[in-house]
Amino acid sequence: MEFPRDFIWGAASSSYQTEGDRAGRGDNIWDEFCTRPGAIRNEETGNIACDGLHRFREDVRLLKRLGLSAYRFSISWPRIFPDGRGEPNRAGLEYYDNLINQLLTEGITPHVTLYHWDLPLALERQGGWRSRATALAFAEYAGFIARHFDGRVRHYCTLNEPQCFIGMGYGTGEHAPGLCLKTPELFDCAANALLAHGLAVQTIRQASGSPVQVGAASTGKLCYPLHNTAENRAAAERASFLAKGDRWWFTHTWFLDAIVLGTLPPELQGLSRSIPAQDWAVICQPLDFLGVNVYNGTQVKEHGEYAERIPGFPRTALKWPVTPQVMCYGPRWLYRRYHLPMYITENGQSCNDRIFLDGKVHDPDRIDFLHRYLLELRECCAEGVPVNGYFHWSLTDNFEWNNGFDERMGLVYLHYPTQRRIAKDSAVWYARTVRTNGRLL
Repeated sequence: MEFPRDFIWGAASSSYQTEGDRAGRGDNIWDEFCTRPGAIRNEETGNIACDGLHRFREDVRLLKRLGLSAYRFSISWPRIFPDGRGEPNRAGLEYYDNLINQLLTEGITPHVTLYHWDLPLALERQGGWRSRATALAFAEYAGFIARHFDGRVRHYCTLNEPQCFIGMGYGTGEHAPGLCLKTPELFDCAANALLAHGLAVQTIRQASGSPVQVGAASTGKLCYPLHNTAENRAAAERASFLAKGDRWWFTHTWFLDAIVLGTLPPELQGLSRSIPAQDWAVICQPLDFLGVNVYNGTQVKEHGEYAERIPGFPRTALKWPVTPQVMCYGPRWLYRRYHLPMYITENGQSCNDRIFLDGKVHDPDRIDFLHRYLLELRECCAEGVPVNGYFHWSLTDNFEWNNGFDERMGLVYLHYPTQRRIAKDSAVWYARTVRTNGRLL
């Protein structure tokens, strides 16, 4: 058994985590956040990161060597518009022109994410996601990008994980801009993100002379059953879409229900006063796909209670649980609720990688993780769930937000002092999986 014949295999990255070189762009909220004592592990920053701005040609060659047919990356909003609006920065456009042109030359399809958390600092100082003006500015930026890359970029994600940049950036303060708002104010931010998405979908379609596919990348709680019974499966599906408590924001539901179904789940409808009635027609735009970022899930008992993890439950270096079953059940639940084809836009694990005495990077735990998760995804596809492709997070090790450079999630090892890139054993394994379309799993 293998994946569908036209299945897309790729890898992913984001602008702030890889590009470096602040000289060529405006400041973003992470530039400021990284200066706060204790905000980032080891006081590290993305000022250099993977030096991707200067080494993108090498990274494209790595993609080609792995046999990948698609690359998901984000465009830095402040590299195009240093203050969020105004005149475009020609040097920033030239960088993305060169990157996209090389990808196309190598036969690699660009999948562009328009917002992966690096809000222009100038907009944050005017209110950031607390302000409706940010949504309007995002729509202008999205339309400009669609016009500029018309015919070259045909796949767009508007927002990446609003659950995180809203919930962790404006709710818990763990991420930039580091605010701790209460639920009513926090949902105002969420409402502006929803509006930004809808406006961007409209402007991308209006600005594109060529056919485009538009979606968004969501994350959040997904559950799987403790026992494979009809009752337990139904309980896990229901639990996946409940948005209760202080962490209501870490659910797919508030975001995807709004942008796909045009409503909020019942337990959050009391917050809908933040959304003017006329905005709903903008927020709920027809989409071509859903992006799903899935790393782990929660096991649920027959009556909906969460099952406790056993002592010593397998975890990644980042201490995230390893739960491959969620890769079969999660997309199944999402398709039954939203009826849209999907891409797995992020999946992977952090490992304690190092260069061995033989000069190679051996990462059997990552290979085992990918093997288990891809087996489950293949089964999901075999059941008829329309998953169109898979993007490994990430192509290279990079700046992992508040964890700095301690967490390595790449297929390619980065020796940061020299920026030397070393393909890990998992990269070789992944290339073989791609070449055989998962047949040998």
